Amino acid sequence: MRVMGIETSCDETAVAIVEAPAVGGPPGNGSLGQILANVVYSQLIEHRRFGGVVPEIAARAHLERIDGLVEEALTTAGLDLANLDGIAATGGPGLIGGVMVGVMTAKALAFAHDKPFLAINHLEGHALSVRLTEDVAFPYLLLLVSGGHCQLLTVRGPGDFTRLGTTIDDAVGECFDKTAKLLGLGFPGGPAVERAAMGGDPQRFALPRPMWRKPGCDFSFSGLKTAVRQTVEKLDPTDKSAIADLCASFQRTVGDVLADRCTNALTSALSPTLVVAGGVAANLYLRGRLEEVSARYGARLVAPPVKLCTDNGAMIAWAGIERLRLGRIDALDFKPRPRWPLDPGPSDHGAVRV
Repeated sequence: MRVMGIETSCDETAVAIVEAPAVGGPPGNGSLGQILANVVYSQLIEHRRFGGVVPEIAARAHLERIDGLVEEALTTAGLDLANLDGIAATGGPGLIGGVMVGVMTAKALAFAHDKPFLAINHLEGHALSVRLTEDVAFPYLLLLVSGGHCQLLTVRGPGDFTRLGTTIDDAVGECFDKTAKLLGLGFPGGPAVERAAMGGDPQRFALPRPMWRKPGCDFSFSGLKTAVRQTVEKLDPTDKSAIADLCASFQRTVGDVLADRCTNALTSALSPTLVVAGGVAANLYLRGRLEEVSARYGARLVAPPVKLCTDNGAMIAWAGIERLRLGRIDALDFKPRPRWPLDPGPSDHGAVRV
């Protein structure tokens, strides 16, 4: 089974082709796939001077690049469209202009070549991506952390999620981006803060830890973001050591919060596996903190390879394979969605079983 995945939800235009057995093996076995092509065009140059993603510019960049990337992916894989078993695309959530570009491209290819069309929830792409490269059985506990989302969920299978907690205000990835912007470290903020923190003292600045040691699995980061801004206002912008110390202190505080929330989830989890996915999962310091928490509760921490943590087409193709194995495809009248929760109820997706 070979599926093309198209990802255009934000500022990466990505196309991938993934191959896997048409029928998955027993739980935790036989589910792995092979990435035949995984091409990504990052729009960093287009957005860097604005300090963030501009939706209109992102949509136009997707439109300009998508056809060439589809051709490049097919050439890299040594295939043509007739060799594919399905065309998957991010159907939401995301910047609606970009999502529309990917969905309409996938629909056109599926219609013209008589292939199944699969509308993939971008968050489900992240949630299932670990099964592309690791032997992970359902169910598992998932910490989904990105620029727009911060959630703890139980994953029982494609389309089968139970939310345990979510952020009540800001996402952790947004806080990384805002911290980097305040400190003049550039965009994207996550990698910039992580690099600066490597040479810093994580104990220098005492920052608030929202929701710390409170029951439940919800998150809050607005207070931390405000505290960073107030601290930056008192710093000498030429003091590189102070900037490194603040980045290290910020990163340690985020680690404290994530570890605390995951501790609450692990104490009642039905699975011995904790998966961390999403763009923030690429942060190696935070992975280390979650490793410590998982070990304390006898759980296994699993994360996708760093290159599959940020937005990519391979995770969309893989989610398409997971759904296609279950006979779930989407009608060509699927409407792109700027918002699309992972646990909306069975009637919200619109997929048909074949």
